Amino acid sequence: MIIALTIVLSLMISNVSFSQGQESEKSPIKPALLIIDIQNAFLTMVPEREKEVALYSINMYIELFRSHGCPVIRVYHHGEEYGVVPGTDIFEFPASVSVQSDDPKIIKTYPDAFNKTNLDRVLKEHGSNTLFLSGLSAVGCVLATWIGANNHDYNAFLLKDAIMSHNEEFTNNVEVMFDAVGYDMVKLILENYGK
Repeated sequence: MIIALTIVLSLMISNVSFSQGQESEKSPIKPALLIIDIQNAFLTMVPEREKEVALYSINMYIELFRSHGCPVIRVYHHGEEYGVVPGTDIFEFPASVSVQSDDPKIIKTYPDAFNKTNLDRVLKEHGSNTLFLSGLSAVGCVLATWIGANNHDYNAFLLKDAIMSHNEEFTNNVEVMFDAVGYDMVKLILENYGK
């Protein structure tokens, strides 16, 4: 499985595809980082160790994507039924997360961040075609957004150790089932994506 992923990523990096035996140019990958629903209201459901690891990893990815000029996109869930509404402390990401006020901000009301939001438009404005997903929940909104990304013809990857849920075993299973990529692989992709 790892060998297959490495081959696919190598083809993406080389920007060459093979169709009907002929070589043809393919659009270069243009990555974006999505940080999904790591709001104060929902982090209380996550086991402490998993939360610490994921938030640390998310900050590492933010720094990595910024250093390569790639967009960091914040996704927030608006849920009046939970009291999670803009302008409240529980709606916000923790202050320890290195997002910036000028990072694009998407507010959603469905698990899939593409559903009835302007996420697709924002990604197209940035020229992004390859998405790396982090946040919560690995078994809910992150997974629904991964499916939505594929439905909108994006290449989408889950980030190992940067997703979380209410159950660490569930998170680990999602990482395995969906071939979550780790920091070193993402770093390699970002270092080579425009070359």
